[in-house]
Amino acid sequence: MADITRRLGWRHLRSAPTTHIRHHRSGRLVHDGPGLGFWYRPLTAALSEIPVDDREESMAFHARTADFQDVTVQATVTYRIGDPALAAERLDFSIDPDTGVWRGSPLEQLSTLLSETAQQHALAVLARTPLADALTDGVAAVRDRVTAGLGGEPRLAATGLHVVGVRVVAVRPEPEVERALRTPTRERVQQEADRATYERRAVAVERERAIAENELASKIELARQEERLVEQRGANARREAEERAAADAIRAEAEAARTVRLAKAQAEAAREAGEARARAEAAWLKVHAETDPTTLHALTAARLAENLPRIDHLTVSPDVLTGLLERLGRPPADPRPAPAPGGAE
Repeated sequence: MADITRRLGWRHLRSAPTTHIRHHRSGRLVHDGPGLGFWYRPLTAALSEIPVDDREESMAFHARTADFQDVTVQATVTYRIGDPALAAERLDFSIDPDTGVWRGSPLEQLSTLLSETAQQHALAVLARTPLADALTDGVAAVRDRVTAGLGGEPRLAATGLHVVGVRVVAVRPEPEVERALRTPTRERVQQEADRATYERRAVAVERERAIAENELASKIELARQEERLVEQRGANARREAEERAAADAIRAEAEAARTVRLAKAQAEAAREAGEARARAEAAWLKVHAETDPTTLHALTAARLAENLPRIDHLTVSPDVLTGLLERLGRPPADPRPAPAPGGAE
């Protein structure tokens, strides 16, 4: 809407760049163009404001297919007024000189014109299309048909309208029909999902079986390894026992040999010691045999005196002294052995 300012009976109009202004004064066109600003007298001015920007018209309407099924079409038509002068001549775009408000409803007229024309072409193409085709290819077919129909519509061209584009959002059946159509697909999808679930479970079971088999094979191999380990340990223990027994036998043999050698050495030492003692005894006896008995008696007495305890007082009776003197005065006996009877020396 144009911006209008009041000043002492004059009015100033300022429009947007997307608005085309036509100013007639006394039946003569004074100003014509977009984004204008000018002063005018409201009593002599006739103003028209035509939008030249792109506008969208959304529409939703019912149609019937070739198999007598109701569908709902949702579409959007983008248009613009390409010839403002022609549009101002065919539709009432006049505005109030004091407020700038449209006196009529030109945009509603354009909306009705576009909606009815688009519906006419959409109904024509859907009436020859079965429901299944309309649901699969209906969007493209309706879009192409509406675009071609609006582009070739003479009334739109006569009004100065240019169709920029057509978008068909959806072609939908009735809710009951849509549910009925969805059921087989849902069943098929559910079957596919169930089959996928079963296959996934089968794969999972197969994997679990493979895992169980691998675990069992691992346990069997582990048992075999343990069996070989036990056998190896037994063999090692036997070998160790054999080695220990052999070492003990060698040690015992060495100990026995050492003991035998020691016993032999001790026996030899004892023999030599015995022989030495025997020789010493023989020598001692020989010396004693060759020594005078009196001397031996004296030595015996001296040795006895050395081993006797200390005697403080000694009393000798006459009997003892007499026997001792008799022995001392007796001549020594001949130590040589007597000759054998009847034999010569």
